[in-house]
Amino acid sequence: MTVTVKIPTPLRRLTSQKDKVPAEGANIAGIVESLEGQFPGMKDRLCDENGGLRHFVNIYLNGEDVRYLSGIETPVSDGDELSIVPAVAGGC
Repeated sequence: MTVTVKIPTPLRRLTSQKDKVPAEGANIAGIVESLEGQFPGMKDRLCDENGGLRHFVNIYLNGEDVRYLSGIETPVSDGDELSIVPAVAGGC
């Protein structure tokens, strides 16, 4: 399945400043592997050493947080939109 992945500003140096890129896979894990193949270093920024999503990275599939679906095993369909959103922290 081919999906469109929205790339956040901090990761655009890996994508030659592209804000959207196509990726292929049957699930989020496959999409991450596709991104890694196109843009080396992407997987390290999205996944921890066990292959799960890093705590400070949020991935949304068509506006839904994949952590509340099936996580990295969440299936994707052709034409879906994936958004990578770095977590924001701070405050008083």
